[in-house]
Amino acid sequence: MTDKLNLPLGVSLSADVEHRPDRKKPYRARVRWIDPVTRKRPSKSESFDTEDEANTWIDKLKKLAAQGIDPNTATMTLADYGEANRDLALRGLEAKTTDPYLAGWRKRVVPTLGHLPVTMITNGAVDRAVRAWIADEAGRSTIKNSLAILVRVMEQALRDGIIDRNPARITGWQQEYKRAEDELDDPRSLALPDWVSLTRLADALVAKSAGRYRGWGEVVLFAACTAARIGEVSGCRVKDIDTKTWIWTVRRQTTPSPGGLVDKGTKGKRAREVPLIEDIRELVLQRIAEVDRDPDARLFTGPRGGRITTAVLRDATSWDVVVAQLGYEHLRRHDLRHTGLTWMADAGVPVHHLRKIAGHGSLTTTQRYLHPDRQSVTDAGELLTKHLRSPRGPRLRVV
Repeated sequence: MTDKLNLPLGVSLSADVEHRPDRKKPYRARVRWIDPVTRKRPSKSESFDTEDEANTWIDKLKKLAAQGIDPNTATMTLADYGEANRDLALRGLEAKTTDPYLAGWRKRVVPTLGHLPVTMITNGAVDRAVRAWIADEAGRSTIKNSLAILVRVMEQALRDGIIDRNPARITGWQQEYKRAEDELDDPRSLALPDWVSLTRLADALVAKSAGRYRGWGEVVLFAACTAARIGEVSGCRVKDIDTKTWIWTVRRQTTPSPGGLVDKGTKGKRAREVPLIEDIRELVLQRIAEVDRDPDARLFTGPRGGRITTAVLRDATSWDVVVAQLGYEHLRRHDLRHTGLTWMADAGVPVHHLRKIAGHGSLTTTQRYLHPDRQSVTDAGELLTKHLRSPRGPRLRVV
């Protein structure tokens, strides 16, 4: 904790709870204290649904103040607290260790948990964050480093008395990561079998949504036919679609951040081109017409014009219920991407082209979508290449 945030031990707080029935949260709790140096009287207030919640908040702040902790710290976000206490949290570590820790903090922890107050970080919140990192195909070491710095920051909060236990010390994520790896070894098994199954799913999701919003079904069709992530579909603008060549240039994705949803670059940090098949071209033209061909307009939004995420799609369509009823209990929103890549591989798209469409960093990742028969042919070619490049292998003579 920095000095400017510390209060003398035993500082007393005055507190009151005001009932304001015209407000959404009618009970406002407020605490005040006298700064012994400046003699000023800072204050902190928060609104609650019930009087008991307000009094509980006051009791917690009084406890913190008695320990010499600034009451304002109790509501600091994880991102702000980590920034203020980074040196303490990382003390004793070498630079070669702190660099990957800080990368994990910046790229994983802050975007998923940074907006939450330190006191609201729970085991469940950390579990869900790690699951999101796994779903985003983060490497095992990346997750390990991200958790390591989170544990250290929360340990400092524990020492400061802000929390009474460290919620970042979770177990079981290694096993979950292994299961995710096993799935990625055979992504074909996660794909829908055919077009009929896809349209059936899209129609069922629309029927289950409030107001039967057809946009949800269009998102599902578009995501599967382009092998795109839901965040990339949400980030698609009219200007990204070339209706002459029928190519979509994927430039951005919508993703959660401490301040809400934001648009940022694609996962691979590179734009890529994806073909738009005839089956979804009419759908695309209708969407473009609905926004008056505004080049900056989003091609797909929620019923009220909001940005779409995988969680929004799940909740708005009762996804889990629908896929269970259709017999696809395993199906997740990301599996629409697996579906598209599997179909393209089966259609005979060359693996090097498929890799560019998918935006994969490694050819090995793309090869998992090939049919076993085609995979064996590819493997045979790679074995021959290695043989020809070995020291004792035969050499081609150039005449």
